[in-house]
Amino acid sequence: MAEIREFKIAVPSSAIEELHQKLALARFPTETDGDDWALGVPAASLRRIVKYWHEEFKWDSFEERLNRLPHFETTMSLDGADPFELHFLHQKSSNPNAIPLLFVHGWPGGFFEATKLLPLLTANQPGSDGPDFHLVVPSLPNFGFSSRIPKKGFGLRQYSDACHKLMLRLGYDRYAAQGGDWGAYITTSIGNLYPESMLALHLNFIIALPPPLTKSPLGFVQFITTHMLNWYTPQEQSGLKASQDYRDDGIGYLHMMRTRPKTVEAMLSDSPVALLAWIYEKLVAWTDDYPWTDQEVCEWISLYWFSRAGPGANANIYYEMFRGDWQAEPGRGVPKAKLGFSYFPKEIASTPRMWNRRLGSVVFEKEHEKGGHFAAWERPEALAEDLRIMFKPGSEAYRALYS
Repeated sequence: MAEIREFKIAVPSSAIEELHQKLALARFPTETDGDDWALGVPAASLRRIVKYWHEEFKWDSFEERLNRLPHFETTMSLDGADPFELHFLHQKSSNPNAIPLLFVHGWPGGFFEATKLLPLLTANQPGSDGPDFHLVVPSLPNFGFSSRIPKKGFGLRQYSDACHKLMLRLGYDRYAAQGGDWGAYITTSIGNLYPESMLALHLNFIIALPPPLTKSPLGFVQFITTHMLNWYTPQEQSGLKASQDYRDDGIGYLHMMRTRPKTVEAMLSDSPVALLAWIYEKLVAWTDDYPWTDQEVCEWISLYWFSRAGPGANANIYYEMFRGDWQAEPGRGVPKAKLGFSYFPKEIASTPRMWNRRLGSVVFEKEHEKGGHFAAWERPEALAEDLRIMFKPGSEAYRALYS
């Protein structure tokens, strides 16, 4: 695999010094009464983390720890795009029969979300009869240590092609995938574009549409009856309320990046404090009372600040995903792959299970009592267990890969 090169993170000392200078000169918003997260990140929380970032956080130590992971890069060429560098983790199991698993992140996540999963999935756990996995975790273009895409037109199809071609380049012509946030849209897209390769898919972010009258009259009647009589389960009622709350009060960031990504990029590219506020608010709001430490937050934000593509390039994914001939849309089914769903109660949006089961051949579902949007980070053991159960030898998902 001559096209695959080892990659080492090496942020220049001048970039670290510039960050410290900017943090030292930071200006903060005026404090208000109380600690009201409904308004955004409280000024006191912002001041505390900026102080830690400036005075205590050591990028060099974090970088050294990151470089113990199996980092690689490869040059990708896609139709309509200039060649670009794609960074990824590739943790192989010692088991030669391990399942190739593509993990695709979203925003405001990255390859680092999967770092807690690596030891749980690539080495057999004591007392587990589940399978092992070869884990492939790309940094999406415009994220992490992958290249910036300077031209317009790099949308859902191109993100899907980049991930699929990476798997083929690694020798995995039949594989499974896991996704949340944008990763759910991208992996679902791969399942449609390359059904001969992506044969099973696990999602922790599931959005579907109710059955339409024209295509499923019986399903539509069942939906209307369930909806009018409110026969939803407590988990489904909570998910529908979360979806409505998200539409009413949590979607402003999406509209900004979807319509004016360059304005957002200008803000994030120049100010580390703006970047911190923009992302930290989501880390808190989208998790289930996860106990974020200042160290974790600074690691998460620093990976965005020191991104090869630049701190704000990631905003473009929201602009491009809703344009072109193959757009992100809720409720896109996966006609051939075996599907598995993990439901976490504090997910930002969720739809009833009857709707979700229309997406394809659902062979695994699990309701969790705790967890939110960043399942791989918040509940890595639970997510790993779900994957091991879904893909255990003899299961429908396993047979789809090894039939």
